[in-house]
Amino acid sequence: MKPSYTHLLFLALSLSVLAQETPAPADRTQRLFDQIDANKDGKLAKEELPERLRPNFSRVDTDKDGFISRAEHQTVVGRSKEARPAPGQRPLPAGVEAKLDLAYAESDNPRQKLDLYLPKLRKTEKPLPVIIFIHGGGWRGGDKSSGIGNVGRFVASGEYAGVSVGYRLTNEAQWPAQIHDCKAAIRWVKAHAQEYGLDASKIGVWGTSAGGHLVSMLGTSGDVKELEGNLGKHLDQDSKVTCVVNFFGPENFLTMVRQPSTINRTQGKDYPEALLLGGPVPEREAVAKEASPVTHVSAGDAVFFTAHGTKDPLVPFAQGEEIHAALKKAGVPSILQEMTNGGHGFRSEVLDQRIQQFFNQHLRGVESEIETTPIAIDAK
Repeated sequence: MKPSYTHLLFLALSLSVLAQETPAPADRTQRLFDQIDANKDGKLAKEELPERLRPNFSRVDTDKDGFISRAEHQTVVGRSKEARPAPGQRPLPAGVEAKLDLAYAESDNPRQKLDLYLPKLRKTEKPLPVIIFIHGGGWRGGDKSSGIGNVGRFVASGEYAGVSVGYRLTNEAQWPAQIHDCKAAIRWVKAHAQEYGLDASKIGVWGTSAGGHLVSMLGTSGDVKELEGNLGKHLDQDSKVTCVVNFFGPENFLTMVRQPSTINRTQGKDYPEALLLGGPVPEREAVAKEASPVTHVSAGDAVFFTAHGTKDPLVPFAQGEEIHAALKKAGVPSILQEMTNGGHGFRSEVLDQRIQQFFNQHLRGVESEIETTPIAIDAK
């Protein structure tokens, strides 16, 4: 059957979301391909895509060689790019208003800005708890405009405010610039809580992949002064958060480099963590240790909910197990949500429900029993 325009458009849009990259002109199309091409072999294997995209794989693999080539990728993205939303202009859910590009570091750097989402109709006169989203993209891609797709439903409920944070990528700055940016954004939110009717004492953070790493760092390093940085003018505020939702984030670079993956971390020099740390992990062990959330786990850290696929080809499931074990050992409440057969990205209504329970419990005080049984992902 000849691929339909609808199918090709769906895959193009989905690939853009996967890479957390805002839609781009043709000169950035190949950068998108490179971000998805985890093992850097110049082609996309079916297993490099999350399960929800795999049914569309054969429709884009027009020469039926078992891979999506650069040319096939270019064709798909080129056909659909005009239909994709422009950066910072993603549709807002009904009942949500946005205040975009708010500078949190007293700079005009477009990466050091955040988007604030507020409900048009609040269900309470009390200050609203805040859910802050931090995007993925291997610390070298992605954009804060993707955040509305995650926090939008919570804000639309009238019970939460939402924030999506941008941060400097590895083509501009190496570690610890990324965590310094995120912590400055947290301090900005707390400093402006009264102005926008926010509850500075109830902040949850949510991130995917590289964003999962950064929110895990926020959850474990709120008491680590060396990682605060000195950005912005709100240094009187702390960067502690209440709870963390971590989707398949790297948690220990020192162990991950030895774990099975489609990324060559033992010999390569340009894999995502190497670009973040300023060199391959074996050559940057001290920095790698400092940048690993497990290093900073201690009693009193934020409560965690970690969702991780058992067949993640990029960030092994063992990373989720490791942060969960470290938190439990320190006496920190932690949930490890196994996504059976899940890869580096997944969708699940059951997972959505459990995340909502988690945020409701820790940010709004709505007690409930959160089920933790594995959630099966249909592998295709």
